Amino acid sequence: MNNVRAVALGGGHGLHATLSAVRRVTPDVTAIVTVADDGGSSGRLRRELGLLPPGDLRQAFAAFAAEDGGTLWAEVFQHRFGGDGALAGHAVGNLLLAGLFEVLGDPVAALDEACRLMGVSGRVLPMSPEPLEIEGQVSGLDSEDPAALRTIRGQVAVATTPGQVRRVSLRSPGRAGRPPLACDEAVEAVLNADVVFLGPGSWFTSVLPHLLVPGLRDALVRTAATKALVLNLVPQPGETAGFSPERHLDVLFEHAPDLRVDAVIADRDSVPDPANLRRAAERLGGRAHLGAVADPEVPGRHDPDALALCMREALGLGGEHGGGAKGREGQEWR
Repeated sequence: MNNVRAVALGGGHGLHATLSAVRRVTPDVTAIVTVADDGGSSGRLRRELGLLPPGDLRQAFAAFAAEDGGTLWAEVFQHRFGGDGALAGHAVGNLLLAGLFEVLGDPVAALDEACRLMGVSGRVLPMSPEPLEIEGQVSGLDSEDPAALRTIRGQVAVATTPGQVRRVSLRSPGRAGRPPLACDEAVEAVLNADVVFLGPGSWFTSVLPHLLVPGLRDALVRTAATKALVLNLVPQPGETAGFSPERHLDVLFEHAPDLRVDAVIADRDSVPDPANLRRAAERLGGRAHLGAVADPEVPGRHDPDALALCMREALGLGGEHGGGAKGREGQEWR
Protein backbone atom coordinates (compact mmCIF):
# COMPACT_ATOMS: atom_id res chain seq x y z
CA MET A 1 0.00 0.00 0.00
CA ASN A 2 2.90 2.40 0.60
CA ASN A 3 3.40 3.07 -3.11
CA VAL A 4 -0.21 4.07 -3.87
CA ARG A 5 -0.25 7.75 -4.82
CA ALA A 6 -3.59 9.32 -3.93
CA VAL A 7 -4.97 12.75 -4.79
CA ALA A 8 -8.07 14.22 -3.13
CA LEU A 9 -9.82 17.28 -4.54
CA GLY A 10 -12.32 19.44 -2.70
CA GLY A 11 -12.54 22.02 0.02
CA GLY A 12 -13.64 22.68 3.57
CA HIS A 13 -15.15 19.98 5.77
CA GLY A 14 -15.80 17.63 2.84
CA LEU A 15 -12.13 17.48 1.88
CA HIS A 16 -11.23 17.09 5.56
CA ALA A 17 -13.43 13.97 5.67
CA THR A 18 -11.85 12.50 2.54
CA LEU A 19 -8.29 13.16 3.72
CA SER A 20 -8.98 11.57 7.11
CA ALA A 21 -10.15 8.41 5.34
CA VAL A 22 -7.56 8.31 2.55
CA ARG A 23 -4.71 8.59 5.03
CA ARG A 24 -5.93 5.28 6.47
CA VAL A 25 -5.44 3.77 3.01
CA THR A 26 -2.06 5.21 1.99
CA PRO A 27 0.44 7.72 3.40
CA ASP A 28 1.13 9.25 -0.03
CA VAL A 29 -1.68 11.80 -0.30
CA THR A 30 -1.90 15.16 -2.06
CA ALA A 31 -4.80 17.51 -1.35
CA ILE A 32 -5.88 19.87 -4.13
CA VAL A 33 -7.98 22.66 -2.66
CA THR A 34 -10.48 25.22 -3.95
CA VAL A 35 -9.42 28.88 -3.77
CA ALA A 36 -12.68 30.78 -4.30
CA ASP A 37 -13.72 31.39 -0.68
CA ASP A 38 -14.78 34.99 -0.06
CA GLY A 39 -16.34 34.79 3.39
CA GLY A 40 -15.23 35.08 7.00
CA SER A 41 -11.55 35.22 7.89
CA SER A 42 -10.50 33.98 4.44
CA GLY A 43 -12.53 36.64 2.69
CA ARG A 44 -11.08 39.39 4.86
CA LEU A 45 -7.50 38.30 4.20
CA ARG A 46 -8.20 37.90 0.51
CA ARG A 47 -9.66 41.39 0.21
CA GLU A 48 -7.10 43.12 2.41
CA LEU A 49 -3.95 41.40 1.13
CA GLY A 50 -4.87 40.09 -2.32
CA LEU A 51 -3.78 36.56 -1.35
CA LEU A 52 -5.24 33.13 -1.91
CA PRO A 53 -8.04 32.57 0.61
CA PRO A 54 -6.40 30.28 3.18
CA GLY A 55 -9.41 28.73 4.93
CA ASP A 56 -9.92 25.57 2.87
CA LEU A 57 -6.15 25.07 2.68
CA ARG A 58 -6.03 25.31 6.48
CA GLN A 59 -8.69 22.59 6.78
CA ALA A 60 -6.51 20.24 4.73
CA PHE A 61 -3.49 20.87 6.95
CA ALA A 62 -5.60 20.24 10.05
CA ALA A 63 -6.75 16.89 8.64
CA PHE A 64 -3.17 15.82 7.87
CA ALA A 65 -1.92 16.96 11.28
CA ALA A 66 -4.65 15.09 13.13
CA GLU A 67 -3.91 11.87 11.23
CA ASP A 68 -0.16 12.24 11.86
CA GLY A 69 -0.71 12.53 15.60
CA GLY A 70 -0.21 16.29 15.63
CA THR A 71 -3.43 16.97 17.49
CA LEU A 72 -2.02 20.13 19.07
CA TRP A 73 -1.06 21.55 15.68
CA ALA A 74 -4.48 20.65 14.33
CA GLU A 75 -6.18 22.39 17.25
CA VAL A 76 -3.98 25.49 17.03
CA PHE A 77 -4.39 25.77 13.26
CA GLN A 78 -8.18 25.67 13.67
CA HIS A 79 -8.30 28.01 16.69
CA ARG A 80 -10.14 31.27 16.09
CA PHE A 81 -9.51 34.44 18.05
CA GLY A 82 -12.42 35.81 20.02
CA GLY A 83 -13.24 39.31 21.17
CA ASP A 84 -14.20 42.22 18.96
CA GLY A 85 -10.80 43.53 17.86
CA ALA A 86 -8.94 43.28 14.56
CA LEU A 87 -8.12 39.60 15.10
CA ALA A 88 -11.66 38.56 16.01
CA GLY A 89 -12.79 35.63 13.87
CA HIS A 90 -9.41 34.98 12.30
CA ALA A 91 -8.10 31.40 12.49
CA VAL A 92 -4.46 30.99 13.53
CA GLY A 93 -3.77 28.79 10.51
CA ASN A 94 -5.18 31.42 8.16
CA LEU A 95 -2.81 34.06 9.52
CA LEU A 96 0.19 31.72 9.37
CA LEU A 97 -0.52 30.76 5.77
CA ALA A 98 -1.10 34.39 4.80
CA GLY A 99 2.25 35.29 6.32
CA LEU A 100 4.00 32.52 4.40
CA PHE A 101 2.30 33.62 1.18
CA GLU A 102 3.59 37.18 1.63
CA VAL A 103 7.12 36.27 2.75
CA LEU A 104 7.79 33.60 0.12
CA GLY A 105 5.74 35.12 -2.69
CA ASP A 106 4.92 31.68 -4.10
CA PRO A 107 1.79 29.90 -2.80
CA VAL A 108 3.10 26.40 -3.58
CA ALA A 109 6.43 27.07 -1.86
CA ALA A 110 4.53 28.55 1.09
CA LEU A 111 2.28 25.50 1.40
CA ASP A 112 5.24 23.11 1.14
CA GLU A 113 6.98 25.08 3.90
CA ALA A 114 3.87 24.82 6.07
CA CYS A 115 3.99 21.03 5.62
CA ARG A 116 7.59 20.99 6.80
CA LEU A 117 6.80 23.30 9.70
CA MET A 118 3.95 21.07 10.88
CA GLY A 119 5.79 17.83 10.16
CA VAL A 120 2.98 16.37 8.06
CA SER A 121 3.69 13.87 5.31
CA GLY A 122 0.93 14.90 2.91
CA ARG A 123 1.07 17.73 0.40
CA VAL A 124 -1.43 20.58 0.08
CA LEU A 125 -1.81 22.40 -3.24
CA PRO A 126 -4.21 25.09 -4.51
CA MET A 127 -6.25 24.24 -7.59
CA SER A 128 -5.13 27.60 -9.01
CA PRO A 129 -2.24 29.96 -8.13
CA GLU A 130 -4.70 32.88 -8.14
CA PRO A 131 -7.85 33.61 -6.10
CA LEU A 132 -10.96 32.84 -8.14
CA GLU A 133 -14.58 33.94 -8.07
CA ILE A 134 -17.58 31.64 -8.40
CA GLU A 135 -20.49 32.79 -10.52
CA GLY A 136 -23.80 30.96 -10.28
CA GLN A 137 -26.91 30.84 -12.44
CA VAL A 138 -29.82 30.63 -10.00
CA SER A 139 -33.55 30.20 -10.51
CA GLY A 140 -36.36 30.86 -8.05
CA LEU A 141 -35.26 34.38 -7.11
CA ASP A 142 -37.88 36.16 -9.24
CA SER A 143 -41.36 35.88 -7.74
CA GLU A 144 -43.00 36.81 -11.06
CA ASP A 145 -40.99 34.28 -13.07
CA PRO A 146 -39.59 31.48 -10.86
CA ALA A 147 -37.87 29.89 -13.86
CA ALA A 148 -35.90 33.03 -14.68
CA LEU A 149 -32.16 32.76 -14.15
CA ARG A 150 -30.22 35.34 -12.22
CA THR A 151 -26.45 35.61 -11.95
CA ILE A 152 -24.97 35.80 -8.46
CA ARG A 153 -21.29 36.09 -7.67
CA GLY A 154 -19.17 34.87 -4.80
CA GLN A 155 -18.88 31.57 -2.96
CA VAL A 156 -20.88 32.70 0.05
CA ALA A 157 -23.68 34.10 -2.12
CA VAL A 158 -23.91 30.90 -4.16
CA ALA A 159 -23.73 28.64 -1.11
CA THR A 160 -26.47 30.49 0.77
CA THR A 161 -28.85 31.47 -2.02
CA PRO A 162 -32.54 30.80 -1.30
CA GLY A 163 -32.94 29.91 -4.98
CA GLN A 164 -31.91 26.79 -6.88
CA VAL A 165 -28.40 26.77 -8.30
CA ARG A 166 -28.52 25.53 -11.90
CA ARG A 167 -24.94 26.00 -13.02
CA VAL A 168 -21.69 27.53 -11.84
CA SER A 169 -18.63 28.94 -13.57
CA LEU A 170 -15.32 30.43 -12.43
CA ARG A 171 -13.92 33.87 -13.08
CA SER A 172 -10.39 35.13 -12.59
CA PRO A 173 -10.79 38.69 -11.24
CA GLY A 174 -7.15 39.47 -11.92
CA ARG A 175 -7.29 38.25 -15.53
CA ALA A 176 -10.63 39.43 -16.85
CA GLY A 177 -11.93 37.49 -19.82
CA ARG A 178 -9.37 34.70 -19.51
CA PRO A 179 -9.99 31.19 -18.17
CA PRO A 180 -8.67 30.46 -14.67
CA LEU A 181 -5.16 29.09 -14.47
CA ALA A 182 -4.48 25.64 -13.04
CA CYS A 183 -1.71 25.12 -10.51
CA ASP A 184 1.02 23.27 -12.46
CA GLU A 185 1.92 21.09 -9.48
CA ALA A 186 -1.75 20.13 -9.03
CA VAL A 187 -2.01 19.09 -12.68
CA GLU A 188 1.17 17.02 -12.33
CA ALA A 189 -0.14 15.36 -9.17
CA VAL A 190 -3.36 14.30 -10.90
CA LEU A 191 -1.55 12.94 -13.95
CA ASN A 192 0.88 10.95 -11.78
CA ALA A 193 -1.71 9.64 -9.31
CA ASP A 194 -2.81 6.04 -8.90
CA VAL A 195 -6.16 7.02 -7.38
CA VAL A 196 -8.08 10.30 -7.44
CA PHE A 197 -10.97 11.21 -5.12
CA LEU A 198 -13.51 13.97 -5.77
CA GLY A 199 -16.00 14.97 -3.06
CA PRO A 200 -17.78 15.02 -0.72
CA GLY A 201 -18.45 18.67 0.04
CA SER A 202 -20.50 21.64 -1.07
CA TRP A 203 -21.30 20.45 -4.57
CA PHE A 204 -21.41 23.75 -6.45
CA THR A 205 -18.77 25.62 -4.44
CA SER A 206 -16.21 22.98 -3.38
CA VAL A 207 -16.52 19.98 -5.72
CA LEU A 208 -17.53 21.23 -9.18
CA PRO A 209 -15.05 24.17 -9.23
CA HIS A 210 -12.19 21.73 -9.84
CA LEU A 211 -13.85 20.82 -13.14
CA LEU A 212 -14.10 24.47 -14.16
CA VAL A 213 -10.35 25.11 -14.28
CA PRO A 214 -9.49 23.94 -17.82
CA GLY A 215 -6.01 22.65 -17.08
CA LEU A 216 -7.16 20.69 -14.05
CA ARG A 217 -10.27 19.32 -15.76
CA ASP A 218 -8.17 18.12 -18.69
CA ALA A 219 -5.80 16.37 -16.28
CA LEU A 220 -8.74 14.66 -14.57
CA VAL A 221 -10.01 13.46 -17.94
CA ARG A 222 -6.57 12.30 -19.17
CA THR A 223 -5.15 10.70 -16.04
CA ALA A 224 -4.78 6.94 -15.95
CA ALA A 225 -5.61 7.01 -12.23
CA THR A 226 -8.65 5.21 -10.87
CA LYS A 227 -11.22 7.93 -10.17
CA ALA A 228 -13.72 7.79 -7.33
CA LEU A 229 -16.54 10.15 -6.44
CA VAL A 230 -17.61 10.34 -2.77
CA LEU A 231 -21.18 11.57 -2.30
CA ASN A 232 -22.54 13.71 0.51
CA LEU A 233 -24.60 12.19 3.28
CA VAL A 234 -27.41 14.75 3.02
CA PRO A 235 -28.44 17.50 0.57
CA GLN A 236 -27.17 20.95 1.53
CA PRO A 237 -29.62 23.81 2.06
CA GLY A 238 -29.08 26.53 -0.52
CA GLU A 239 -26.96 24.46 -2.90
CA THR A 240 -28.49 21.03 -3.34
CA ALA A 241 -31.76 21.13 -1.40
CA GLY A 242 -34.06 18.48 -2.82
CA PHE A 243 -31.28 16.74 -4.76
CA SER A 244 -31.30 12.96 -4.94
CA PRO A 245 -27.90 11.22 -4.87
CA GLU A 246 -28.15 10.55 -8.60
CA ARG A 247 -28.94 14.22 -9.29
CA HIS A 248 -25.49 15.07 -7.92
CA LEU A 249 -23.99 12.85 -10.62
CA ASP A 250 -26.18 14.35 -13.32
CA VAL A 251 -25.03 17.87 -12.40
CA LEU A 252 -21.41 16.77 -12.46
CA PHE A 253 -21.90 15.33 -15.95
CA GLU A 254 -23.55 18.58 -17.09
CA HIS A 255 -20.46 20.53 -16.02
CA ALA A 256 -17.88 18.01 -17.31
CA PRO A 257 -19.47 15.69 -19.90
CA ASP A 258 -16.11 14.19 -20.88
CA LEU A 259 -15.23 13.08 -17.35
CA ARG A 260 -15.57 9.40 -16.47
CA VAL A 261 -15.36 7.88 -13.00
CA ASP A 262 -14.66 4.32 -11.92
CA ALA A 263 -16.45 4.29 -8.57
CA VAL A 264 -19.20 6.21 -6.80
CA ILE A 265 -19.12 5.81 -3.01
CA ALA A 266 -22.27 6.58 -1.02
CA ASP A 267 -23.79 5.88 2.36
CA ARG A 268 -26.38 3.12 2.13
CA ASP A 269 -28.89 4.93 4.35
CA SER A 270 -28.55 8.14 2.31
CA VAL A 271 -29.66 6.52 -0.96
CA PRO A 272 -33.45 6.09 -1.23
CA ASP A 273 -33.26 4.25 -4.57
CA PRO A 274 -30.00 2.30 -5.04
CA ALA A 275 -31.01 1.19 -8.54
CA ASN A 276 -31.26 4.80 -9.72
CA LEU A 277 -27.84 5.61 -8.30
CA ARG A 278 -26.32 2.53 -9.94
CA ARG A 279 -27.72 3.59 -13.31
CA ALA A 280 -26.40 7.13 -12.84
CA ALA A 281 -22.96 5.79 -11.93
CA GLU A 282 -22.97 3.60 -15.02
CA ARG A 283 -23.68 6.64 -17.19
CA LEU A 284 -20.41 8.09 -15.89
CA GLY A 285 -18.63 4.84 -16.64
CA GLY A 286 -18.43 3.59 -13.08
CA ARG A 287 -20.03 1.44 -10.44
CA ALA A 288 -21.89 2.49 -7.29
CA HIS A 289 -20.60 1.20 -3.94
CA LEU A 290 -22.99 1.55 -1.01
CA GLY A 291 -21.98 1.01 2.59
CA ALA A 292 -22.52 2.32 6.11
CA VAL A 293 -20.00 5.16 5.91
CA ALA A 294 -21.80 7.72 8.10
CA ASP A 295 -20.64 8.37 11.65
CA PRO A 296 -23.45 6.98 13.84
CA GLU A 297 -22.59 9.42 16.63
CA VAL A 298 -22.23 12.63 14.61
CA PRO A 299 -25.08 13.31 12.15
CA GLY A 300 -23.95 14.50 8.73
CA ARG A 301 -20.34 13.38 9.12
CA HIS A 302 -18.52 10.46 7.50
CA ASP A 303 -16.85 7.84 9.67
CA PRO A 304 -13.21 7.86 8.49
CA ASP A 305 -12.58 4.18 9.27
CA ALA A 306 -15.72 3.01 7.49
CA LEU A 307 -15.11 5.34 4.55
CA ALA A 308 -11.54 4.06 4.22
CA LEU A 309 -12.82 0.50 4.17
CA CYS A 310 -15.29 1.34 1.41
CA MET A 311 -12.54 3.12 -0.54
CA ARG A 312 -10.42 -0.03 -0.48
CA GLU A 313 -13.35 -2.15 -1.58
CA ALA A 314 -14.40 0.22 -4.34
CA LEU A 315 -10.87 0.61 -5.72
CA GLY A 316 -9.80 -3.00 -5.29
CA LEU A 317 -7.00 -2.07 -2.89
CA GLY A 318 -5.95 -4.84 -0.53
CA GLY A 319 -4.10 -4.58 2.74
CA GLU A 320 -4.09 -1.87 5.39
CA HIS A 321 -1.91 1.09 6.31
CA GLY A 322 -1.05 2.05 9.85
CA GLY A 323 -3.62 -0.19 11.50
CA GLY A 324 -6.14 0.54 8.79
CA ALA A 325 -9.89 0.58 8.86
CA LYS A 326 -11.63 -2.27 10.58
CA GLY A 327 -15.15 -1.16 9.71
CA ARG A 328 -18.14 -1.82 11.93
CA GLU A 329 -19.74 -5.11 12.81
CA GLY A 330 -22.22 -6.20 10.21
CA GLN A 331 -20.70 -4.04 7.45
CA GLU A 332 -21.78 -5.11 3.98
CA TRP A 333 -20.82 -3.70 0.60
CA ARG A 334 -22.92 -4.00 -2.51
